[in-house]
Amino acid sequence: MDVADIPGVPAWLPEHLQAEGIEELYPPQAEAVERGVTDGANLVASVPTASGKTLIAELAMFSAITDGEGDEAGDEGVDHAAETDGTALYIVPLRALASEKRTEFEQFEAYGLEVGVSTGNYESDGGWLADKDVVVATSEKVDSLVRNDAPWIDDLDCVVADEVHLVDDGERGPTLEVTLAKLRKRNPDLQTVALSATIGNADALAEWLDAELVDSTWRPIDLKKGVHYGQALHLEDGNQKRLPVRDSEKQTAAIVRDTLEDDGSTLVFVNSRRNAEAAARRLASTTEPHLDGEERERLAEIAAEIRDVSDTETSDDLADAVEGGAAFHHAGLSREHRSLVEDVFQERLVKVISATPTLAAGVNTPSRRVVVRDWRRYDGTAGGMQPLSVLEVHQMMGRAGRPGLDPYGEALLLASSHDELDELFERYVWADPEPVQSKLAAEPALRTHILSTVASGFANSRAGLLDFLEATLYASQTTEGGRLETVVDEVIAYLEANDFLTREDDGDGTLRATSIGQTVSRLYLDPMSAAEMLDGLREFERTAGERSTRSPHDGERDDEPPGFEPASELVSDAGDDIGDSDDTDDTPQPTAMGLYHLVSRTPDMYELYLRSGDEEEYSMEAYEREAEFLGAMPSEFEEGRFEDWLSALKTARLLEDWADEVEEGTITERYGVGPGDIRGKVETASWLLNAAERLAGEVGLDVTPAIREARVRVEHGVRAELVDLAGVRGVGRKRARRLFAAGIESREDLREAEKGVVLGALRGREKTAQNILENAGHRDPSMDEVTPVEPDGTPSTAGGGDGETAANGAGTAERDGDEDDAADQSSLGDF
Repeated sequence: MDVADIPGVPAWLPEHLQAEGIEELYPPQAEAVERGVTDGANLVASVPTASGKTLIAELAMFSAITDGEGDEAGDEGVDHAAETDGTALYIVPLRALASEKRTEFEQFEAYGLEVGVSTGNYESDGGWLADKDVVVATSEKVDSLVRNDAPWIDDLDCVVADEVHLVDDGERGPTLEVTLAKLRKRNPDLQTVALSATIGNADALAEWLDAELVDSTWRPIDLKKGVHYGQALHLEDGNQKRLPVRDSEKQTAAIVRDTLEDDGSTLVFVNSRRNAEAAARRLASTTEPHLDGEERERLAEIAAEIRDVSDTETSDDLADAVEGGAAFHHAGLSREHRSLVEDVFQERLVKVISATPTLAAGVNTPSRRVVVRDWRRYDGTAGGMQPLSVLEVHQMMGRAGRPGLDPYGEALLLASSHDELDELFERYVWADPEPVQSKLAAEPALRTHILSTVASGFANSRAGLLDFLEATLYASQTTEGGRLETVVDEVIAYLEANDFLTREDDGDGTLRATSIGQTVSRLYLDPMSAAEMLDGLREFERTAGERSTRSPHDGERDDEPPGFEPASELVSDAGDDIGDSDDTDDTPQPTAMGLYHLVSRTPDMYELYLRSGDEEEYSMEAYEREAEFLGAMPSEFEEGRFEDWLSALKTARLLEDWADEVEEGTITERYGVGPGDIRGKVETASWLLNAAERLAGEVGLDVTPAIREARVRVEHGVRAELVDLAGVRGVGRKRARRLFAAGIESREDLREAEKGVVLGALRGREKTAQNILENAGHRDPSMDEVTPVEPDGTPSTAGGGDGETAANGAGTAERDGDEDDAADQSSLGDF
C-alpha cells in the first residue's frame, strides 16, 4: 500500500513518511490498515521485531486524535496539523522504553502534536498530562492514574499496549492486564491496539480485546536462525557455513571476530551479571584490534563519562571494556551506564555487548548477529538450572538485523556436542513460542488490584468484583472452575482483617474501602506492605516506654573508619530540622535502621539474598540490634521467616551505609551489588518511607519525625547534619559534605555564603557553584572574577572537577521527563 493511500490519517503524515524515504507500507502495516486500524478498530499486531509495529501504533493514534485533515505547508515548509480533538495513550513496560518512545514521537511536535511522558510519582493524578495529545507511560503509572482518578483518562480515544506479551510476566503482567480491563470498562468506545513480537496464541489476545488480528512472520530483512557447532554454522534451512574456531578461541569470540571481519556488530546473551562482565572483558581483546584511531579516541571519551557516573569497580570494569570496543549490560548498572552503552552500540563504536536478557526487553539495540550463549538460567524455585522459554529466546533472536544497515541478521545458539545441536534445533530454532498465560489469579497480584478496584469505584461488592474480573484475560483463559472466586474471597477476608475494606450488612454485602484503604491504594502499595509497616509502627508505639532512641550497641563496626558514627547511633529526634516546627523532641522515635529494616521486609522491596557466610554475620547483628527492630524478631528455629528477616537486615544495612555516606564503591563490594542495585534499593526505600510517613499520619502515630528524617537521609545519601544542604538541587552527598567542611552547614548558610568559599569547596567548578547558589536563592550567584578560597581566607588550589555527577546522589536520579515525578520504584520501572 502506498503511504499516500492510507485512509483516515492527517494529511501531514503521508508527507512526513515520504520525506523520511517511506513510500510504501510494510505488508503487516498494510494489513493493519485493511483491518481498520485507522478507522477505530481494535487490533492485535503480532509481528517480528523491526517489522514496523511502531508505525502501526502511530497510524492508530494519529487517526484517532485528529480529524484526518491537515493544513498545507506554511511559508517555512512546516506542515501544521489541524486541531486535535482527543488523547492517545502509549503504554510501555520499562522506563527506558518510555524515554525511547518519547524521542521517537517528539518529531511529530513539528505538526502541532504535544507529547508527554510519565513514569513515576504513583500518588499523582498527572493533571499536567491533560493537555497532551500523546502520553507515554509505564503500565504501573497508568494504573496509578486510574486509582487517583485522573479525569483525562475518560477522554482517551486510543490506547496502545506495547510488548503486550508481558501479560505473561508474573510481576508486571497482572498490572497491565487489569489496567487494560479498567480502561476499556471506563471508556467502552476506546480503541485498543496491542503490539508484540510473534507469540504462540495471538488469537487468544485478540479474542480478549475484541480485536482484529495481524499475525505475521514478515521481516524487512531476513533473519537466519541456527546453531554453531564445531567449525560451522548450521542454519535452519539446512545450509551450513564455515566459521572456524581457532586454537586459542572460544566459540563466542570466533563468531564476534567473523562478524567484525564483515563489518558487523554482535549481541551476546548470557545468564548472569558475572558472566556478562567476564565475557565483555574477554571479548575486548577480540574487538580492540579492529578499532581505528578515531574510534579509540571517541571510546576513551565515553569511558571517562562512564567512570564519572559512579566510583565503583563495576564502573571501572565497564569503562575498561568500552575502551577496547566491548561492553556489558545488565540490571546492576545504573540507568546512566545503560544509556551510554546503548547509545555507543547504536553508533557502532562498541562492536559487541554481552548482556543479560534485560536488553531483549524492547530497547532498540539491533545488531548483525545475536548469540544466545547461555540457554539455561538458575531458577531458585526449581533449585537449579532451567531452560529459557522459547518466547524469551526468540525475543533475543529478534534483535538480529538492523534495517538499512545490515543485509541480513543471524541469530545463533552454541552447541558443544552433536546431541546438543539436535536438541537446540528442536527446542528453540524450529519451535513456536509458548502461548502467553494470565498470571492474575494469584493472591499477591489480586491483593492490590482488588483493593484498587473497590477504592476507585469499579466495583462495590463481591459480585461486582467477579463481574469486573470477567473482563480480564484470565477469565477468558481459565479452565479452573471456581479458582478466581476462591482467591477473591481470600483476598477480601485479608483486606477486611487489616481494616482496608469493610463489608456492610445490607443484604448485598456492599464493599467499601476505608480511609486507610483509600490511602494505600493511592500510594500504590501492596496492601501487605502497608499492613507490615503499620503493624511495626504500632508495635513501636505500644512498647515505646520500654525503648531507648539510641542503638543498644556501643562502639564502631570493625569495618568502619575512625570517627564513623552509624545512623543507629544518632538520636532520631531531629524532625524540627526538616519538618514541622511543633514536633516534640521528647517523643521516642525509631532509629533509621529500624525503619530501613521495616520497609525492607515488605513485599514491595526486593531483598538482598544471603550469600555463603552471611547468615552467621547477620544473625549476630540481628541479636545485637534487636531492640531497634519494629516488630518481634522470629526465632532462628523458624527457618524461612528468620532467613527472610536476615535478608531484610542485609538490605537495611546497605541503606544505612548509603545514608551514612559510605562510598559507593565500598557498598558495591561489601554487598556484592552493582550501582544500579544501590539506586534501585534507595529509590524504593524512599518511596516506601514516604508511604510509611503518610500511613503513620493517617492513623495518628507520633513517629513521623523519624520517618521523615530517615527518608530524606536515604534519598540524598547523607548523615543527619547534611539533610538541609543536600536538599538544594545540584548539591548531592559529596558536595554537601565539602560545603559542610567549609563551614556552610545549611541552606541559609549557602544563601548568605562567601562565593569564594563556595567555589573553593566545589573545587573551582564555576558553573556548578553558580547553579547551586541560584538554586539556594543567593542574591548574587555570578562567579565572574571570583577566586576560590579556603574557609580561612587563603587562596584555594582547587581547579579540577569534583569527581561527582548528579548520579552520585541517588535521591537526585533522572526523572525520565515526568514533570511531576518523584522517586520511583525500580522494582516496577525496570528489569
